[in-house]
Amino acid sequence: MIDDEKILDLFFARDQQGIRELDRKYGAACRSLSCNIVNNRQDAEECVNDAYFGAWNAIPPARPNPLLSYLLKIVRNLSLKAYWRTEAAKRGGRYTVALEEIEGCIADRKTVEDEIGAKELARIIEGFLDTLTVENRVIFLRRYWFADSYQDIAAFIGLTEKNVSVRLTRIRGKMKQYLMEREVFV
Repeated sequence: MIDDEKILDLFFARDQQGIRELDRKYGAACRSLSCNIVNNRQDAEECVNDAYFGAWNAIPPARPNPLLSYLLKIVRNLSLKAYWRTEAAKRGGRYTVALEEIEGCIADRKTVEDEIGAKELARIIEGFLDTLTVENRVIFLRRYWFADSYQDIAAFIGLTEKNVSVRLTRIRGKMKQYLMEREVFV
């Protein structure tokens, strides 16, 4: 497998081998993330292909470092758009459940002022994540960024599903308290 710099060099040379190498190196992670959100392999594959196209159009001039984070952010954004387009009306999807779990901690964004404040909220949440142990931070991000199931997180971390569930409940409680202490009203 070639390194990220060589993949980027292929993109800058407009060599389509860059997309093949990108898929070979990061395709599984991209498809897993997308499938966790859209809950449909065909839609996930379409989102990943669209992400590759988006990366192709953005590189150059962008030279992302790290490449995986850049690519996963594109995949996640496209997957969320696809999710809301096709699944939001249905109840009980994996990502809907994850969003319902955390929505009680974060105020709804409806006004322009709230949208501007979203960056400040992101900074505060990053500060909260810094207060967590590495293991709890991984659990939180696997659930609410990667949309992993409790079962997947438990297998990844080496805990029981019940332990993951309890930890997430406690983390959400701590996050709510952390936000209230910083006058982020929920």
